[in-house]
Amino acid sequence: MKNHAIMIVLLLIVGATIGYFILRDNQDPQVTLSPSSGAVSVKKPPLLQLQDDGAGLRTLVVSVSQEGKISELLKKTWERGTKQEKIPLPLEKLSLKNGPLQINVKTSDYATLANRTEQSFALEYDTKPPVISVLTTAHNVYEGGVGLTMFRVNEDVKFAGVQVNDYFFPAYRQDNGVYACLFAWPHNVERSAFTPRVVVEDLAGNPRTGGFYYHSIPRPPRHDRINVSQRFLDNKMPDFQHYYPETTDPLRLFLHVNRELRAKNVARLHEFATKTADHPLWKGAFLRLPNAAPRANFNDNRDYIFNGRKVDNQTHLGLDLASLAASPVPASNSGTVIMAEDFGIYGQCIIIDHGLGLQSLYSHLSSIDVAVGDQVAKGQIIGRTGATGMAGGDHLHFGIVLSGLQVNPREWLDGHWIKDNFTDKWKRAMSQP
Repeated sequence: MKNHAIMIVLLLIVGATIGYFILRDNQDPQVTLSPSSGAVSVKKPPLLQLQDDGAGLRTLVVSVSQEGKISELLKKTWERGTKQEKIPLPLEKLSLKNGPLQINVKTSDYATLANRTEQSFALEYDTKPPVISVLTTAHNVYEGGVGLTMFRVNEDVKFAGVQVNDYFFPAYRQDNGVYACLFAWPHNVERSAFTPRVVVEDLAGNPRTGGFYYHSIPRPPRHDRINVSQRFLDNKMPDFQHYYPETTDPLRLFLHVNRELRAKNVARLHEFATKTADHPLWKGAFLRLPNAAPRANFNDNRDYIFNGRKVDNQTHLGLDLASLAASPVPASNSGTVIMAEDFGIYGQCIIIDHGLGLQSLYSHLSSIDVAVGDQVAKGQIIGRTGATGMAGGDHLHFGIVLSGLQVNPREWLDGHWIKDNFTDKWKRAMSQP
């Protein structure tokens, strides 16, 4: 009797053990498709992701059904041990039509009682590129300056804008469906290389490039010599010592600041470019600092001279305007303050967003009277001129930045230029059906 009881216990233990090993993995393989809905194409194939953390993936069959026809797209078997897999689905292997389709996924794992997953996804197959209709005609663009193009696209797009060499200028969709794009002839792009093109990509990944008429007008840079005195180095460089604490020689510190810190500050302007309204916040000509004399122009090519020797060369990308010390600085136009802080070579600095990627920059200030998020009106006092940053004396460095690229501010101070190149074109394009 005792032996019989022991045998029963042993059988129960063995049965439980066998049951555990048979049933311990009862989790189905996980299936994810990206995108799981919407438009797909050969250029934007859906990405299938499979995962089984238990026994591991074993088999996969993917089929596509469209208009009642079912076609096998993919069949795969894995060796033991594969826990996850990512597979772009090769839709180009099938003769698919533009329109609705369904992707069906069947997969199993290596569990003793194999777990299986079946899942279907409804998508839209789209291989047609979008159609661009440019609404603006004459685009006269000066070297270092800005143009406006406006266009329609026949479908929703992932992005739209104007490409100029390596520079992309985003377009902004207005309430009536028209896209507005301010673009520039970058100061460092040769005329022969300046070929602006409208570029768009739809939600299925189909790209389209469109040309438009433009006339490029050269505006060669001026050349200037900036004498760097020992007195300037002794007075100014301590302000920058914390950026390069190991550099003690004033001239070497100056070169670090004028080259490396300048490049970092300019690069950061691209971060601010995303903080823009999708419609114009400004109206009319931008204001110039009152009663101010010009001290330097946009795109001045500067040689820096120390003790009679050229030590550096940089491009000045704004207007230097000098008035009385600590003169009130008005906002050049209405907009939103997106930066108000110490900003490297620019010293105490304010950046105001005016919409469509257009922003104004005020630097070397002695004081700042606004904060990030403030809505300012044209002419409102936002600070006072000064000599902070890399300024040799009290003045305002005024800049205009478009999508992170510094452009010629003089155009925006000219009401006639704004009327011809923005306001009139905007009204005509927005009135078209």
